[in-house]
Amino acid sequence: MNHLKTFALLAMMTALFMGLGYLIGGATGMMIALLVAAGMNLFSYWNADKIVLKMYRAQVVDETHPNAVVRAYVADVKQMATDAGLPLPTITIIPNDQPNAFATGRNPQNAAVAATSGLLDMLTREEVRGVMAHELAHVKNRDTLTMTVTATVAGAIAMLANFALFFGGGDDRERPGGLIGTIALMLLAPMAAGLVQMAISRAREYEADRVGAEIANDPHALASALQKIEAYARGAVNVPAERNPATAHMFIINPLNGKGADNLFSTHPATGNRVRALMELGAKMGMNRRPAAAPVAARRPSTSVPVTPSTPTTPRGPWG
Repeated sequence: MNHLKTFALLAMMTALFMGLGYLIGGATGMMIALLVAAGMNLFSYWNADKIVLKMYRAQVVDETHPNAVVRAYVADVKQMATDAGLPLPTITIIPNDQPNAFATGRNPQNAAVAATSGLLDMLTREEVRGVMAHELAHVKNRDTLTMTVTATVAGAIAMLANFALFFGGGDDRERPGGLIGTIALMLLAPMAAGLVQMAISRAREYEADRVGAEIANDPHALASALQKIEAYARGAVNVPAERNPATAHMFIINPLNGKGADNLFSTHPATGNRVRALMELGAKMGMNRRPAAAPVAARRPSTSVPVTPSTPTTPRGPWG
């Protein structure tokens, strides 16, 4: 099913790419766009994960890291991957104050997981485990290929649509619609590509929440983490994500400073809906409901070694 979903996604993206090529250069432009799209899809399959990790300056970490928090993070990811029957992923940290995380890679054998330094700074160990179990669920469900390829191709479609405004239309009869058609497709193609991302992302997040809660055996920790990440993320700007919005759907919570909602134009399900689903899952698993997380102001700052060379400006949860 996941392979079929990936194929359908790439086919839709390729069709949009070809449509823009036809508008810019007629039949010849469409064929060139087809070749470019095919090459891009192939390149994305093998390299999109590396591109995304480099884009966010992800740093590989292991058990020898001097920070005890990072060592615990690595140990937990490895233990949960083993319990889930997954190959050990590459484990990385992104130097960013916004708490967030994502997984990438074309298959479980070539997967990587990334947590921001802000995530490790602000959440408890149990909550970090819940978040990373969610990311391992993406790996287990083979969502990561869809996520990385979509981000790459959607960005290319937006770029080509901008080119269409300057080079498309005119009086050439091979380009139907002229300037009006060019402008229409310039606006509609990126929107269509975005809608494909969003629809797939929302369904994928609910399923990864469910599977991740089972991997960590703690739905309530993930629910608490989602609430904290949502609150913190609205107050901390993720500059690389703002510059590359096509990657927003990869994160566990939308990294862009906007309001999430379960609607047509949302990359993520509403956090409240996800929390309710996780609490219901916890009840089915016979777990008692946990009290709400303490507000930020009530949290006690930690004096542990910072995750990155620069000292974090926000308090870290009391684990490590």
